[in-house]
Amino acid sequence: MKSVSHIFGTESKVKVMRLFVFNPSLTFSPLEVASRVKERLAKSRKELRILTKAGLIKQRARGFALDSSYLYLPAIENFLIDATPMTEKEIIKKISRAGNIKLILISGVFLHDHDSRIDILVVGDHIKQARLVSVISSIEALLGKELRYTAFETVDFQYRLSIYDKLIRDILDSKHKKILNKLGI
Repeated sequence: MKSVSHIFGTESKVKVMRLFVFNPSLTFSPLEVASRVKERLAKSRKELRILTKAGLIKQRARGFALDSSYLYLPAIENFLIDATPMTEKEIIKKISRAGNIKLILISGVFLHDHDSRIDILVVGDHIKQARLVSVISSIEALLGKELRYTAFETVDFQYRLSIYDKLIRDILDSKHKKILNKLGI
């Protein structure tokens, strides 16, 4: 699969764009940008200069922020959501490293649903939390957005489902997509 970077120039530029577009109210220092997108500081500074000159972001006293009045912002946001840097199979493969995963549900940023309570729901057995945090962090770096996610052991999830737990109901009743479903839900 060809990357969006072929259109926008470099993968690092796309990651920096995603960071600002998906976090419109935040201001980032060059060091924070480099850390969040997992790029060298010099490379991040170069991309910040280019995107400032293009008008997508603006420099503020404490760093850089998205210019919400940028004419093509809605189109760029929709494009960056639709041109996700990871396939569903890649998401499954990465998350499956965290344990015996039975269910992965995506929502929120993956489906243009800003009102969703979560972006990823993970259900499985023997989930290694540190590994899951690391995997989610790597997905966040590619997407440029901090993800809202939750993880449950299978027994806990099934119990919550059986008692119509509000969080589980909200997730399942809202717009979502099951990309891995070994539970038959």
